[in-house]
Amino acid sequence: MKIGYARVSTEEQNLDLQVEALTEAGCDRIITDQAKSGTTAAQSRTGFSEAMDLLGKGDLLIVWKLDRVGRSIADLIHLLKLFGDRGIEFRSLTDGIDTTTAGGRLVFHIMGALAEFERDLIQERTKAGLAVAKKRGKRLGRPPALTPAQIQHAKAAISAKQETVTGMAEILGVNRSTIQRAIGGTQ
Repeated sequence: MKIGYARVSTEEQNLDLQVEALTEAGCDRIITDQAKSGTTAAQSRTGFSEAMDLLGKGDLLIVWKLDRVGRSIADLIHLLKLFGDRGIEFRSLTDGIDTTTAGGRLVFHIMGALAEFERDLIQERTKAGLAVAKKRGKRLGRPPALTPAQIQHAKAAISAKQETVTGMAEILGVNRSTIQRAIGGTQ
């Protein structure tokens, strides 16, 4: 089965050009989304979800242009991987991507490799930035739940048997385990 998907971002835009191209491409059914932004995840668009529900192994999803499915490369790669996992073929009429052909699969795999490369670069930059920050003495992660003064007060009150660990946790608005870690024991 060939399912066409068309989308426009605003009520003022017209679906006619896309629907005509999808009809000429031989779509058995055309599903549309009107006034749905491309920045909205494809899976959260009603029409796109309907199209995905109709598609099964060996079926073909056809769009007029890649940006009708998603705006970011990462989103497109995720969707193309999802299609591949479900055995769904994909064709973009104006972008030359057609996973039913060897050339289309090549373009798909090149896009996937580029997206993976981009993710790896981001991870490397993040790790390098964290290492530099740590080297400069910057504390990484979540801020401490308790100040040094609160920890000292809790230790003193618990040691003097004026308060329990549970009581101090309630007073300071933290979990019992936070107090235990802070005072260095399991009381």
